[in-house]
This record gives sequence, C-alpha cells and structure tokens, in this order.
Amino acid sequence: MNDEVPDEGDFDAGRRRGEFDDITPEDFVRGSGHGNPPGWLGAADINRARHQMPIAYVEVVPVRVDELGRVSQVGSLLRVSDDGSIERTLITGRVLFHETLREAIARNVAKDLGELALPVLPQSLQPFAVAEFFPTPGVSEYYDPRQHAIALCYVVAIAGDCKPQDETLDVEWVAPGSEVMERFIGQMVNGHGDIVRRALSWIGS
Repeated sequence: MNDEVPDEGDFDAGRRRGEFDDITPEDFVRGSGHGNPPGWLGAADINRARHQMPIAYVEVVPVRVDELGRVSQVGSLLRVSDDGSIERTLITGRVLFHETLREAIARNVAKDLGELALPVLPQSLQPFAVAEFFPTPGVSEYYDPRQHAIALCYVVAIAGDCKPQDETLDVEWVAPGSEVMERFIGQMVNGHGDIVRRALSWIGS
C-alpha cells in the first residue's frame, strides 16, 4: 500500500520512494548497466537464501523433432560440476526476479546451448512434472546439496545449432528408447535421470 511504513529489515525499508520509476522489466533481468538490478541478491545473500527458503527453477529436457513433430532425439549435457568432475545432466537454472517462466526457459537454454539454439517454447506453461530437490539425502529421489529447489520441468524442442556455453562442455543426442538412452539415464545422478524417464513417458516414447 502507498501509505505503508516498512518495518526495519523489510525489503523496502531502505529504499526511497520512486526508486523503480525509471526501471524497465528488461532491467530487472539483464541489469541496467549500474550493477545488479533492484531485487537481485549478491552471492552471499543468495547462498543464505538457499539455506532458508525454497528456490524456483526450470529444468529443460531438450529434444529434436522430425517434420511431423515426433521426438526423434533427446539431448543431455556434459557439464563441469562444482567439485570439478564431469557430470551428465539437463538444462537447469533459477527463475530470476521479475522474469517470466518463458523468459527463464529461453535464457537458460541460451546459457547452456548458445544463442543460436532456437528453442521452440511450449504453448502451455503447464510442466510435465514438478521435481522438488532437497538438500538432505533420502528425503526424495531429487537431491541438491546446495538448497531446497522446486523445479518446473519442460520438454523443449531445439530447432537451431547448439554451441555449448559456460560450464557446458557438450550436448549429446540419442534416440528415445535406445540402449544408449538407457545408459545416459543411468549416468545422471540426484534424480535428473528420473526426470528424463518421466519426460519420455509424457511424450509417449
């Protein structure tokens, strides 16, 4: 409310009126050239938040489709993990402050596969699964030692060329139902393989 006086420690407690007047939605996600946009947390703050509250994520199973729209290949990523080892995983990332789910999907695909990946975003934002990752082993099949994360899972067709970026070393494509697919699923840890199995079931493969 306009007349509300924020309590000490509230998000708006130290902010002047009208601070967001010249900020655009793009500034919230990309930054305005003057450091982090309003609402973003620094590294120390986001690490503290990860230990105190659930964090929203999108998780993407990339696929290639044929001319009839049938899934012909399923992709998985080879990535450098936090401890320096190589892991097989999926496209995943946080939903940023003031970012829509569609924008989060597109941004995270580009982050891992490059700007020319050309993802075909789903018509509906209804995920095929919701995976709840816990920092405690054994609570569920989904495990993330850093945080409690709630991931909305989507199958996204990739129409362009993939040029792995950032910590992604390579993307490998295999036909659904093949023996190689089973081997790749077996190499995924912390529940990501289960997400692929659920995706295959959802697309009827």
